[in-house]
Amino acid sequence: MRVHYTGTTDDGVTFDSSREREPLEFTMGQGQLIPGFEKAVEGMTVGDSTTVRIPAEEAYGEVRDEMVVDVERGKFPEDITPEVGLQLQIQQPNGQPMPVVVKAVNDTHVTLDANHPLAGQALNFDIELVEIK
Repeated sequence: MRVHYTGTTDDGVTFDSSREREPLEFTMGQGQLIPGFEKAVEGMTVGDSTTVRIPAEEAYGEVRDEMVVDVERGKFPEDITPEVGLQLQIQQPNGQPMPVVVKAVNDTHVTLDANHPLAGQALNFDIELVEIK
């Protein structure tokens, strides 16, 4: 399937849109998209449009406290100056990289958040089905 979409938060901020680029292409049932988005597209035909509000639990989930950790400042590489909002990748014990955002910094610790930036939020989408492959 190929769709054009615009995604906004409840406060009207656009976080992503395909309108200025190629439509998003995906295969239904493959888990490529958040569950609520696939449910919204299900049953649509080419040319159909819909607007849907997807609750957090069908989007990126709720914010999980266990995904927020304090790290001793001394454990940071010397060439990185931690600042709130800085995006980094850390290596998980299994060797996989994990994106994190610096949420707080003090003299002794840095707080890292591995939750998706849109976790805990309902998302709104305007969706237009442009092609079924």
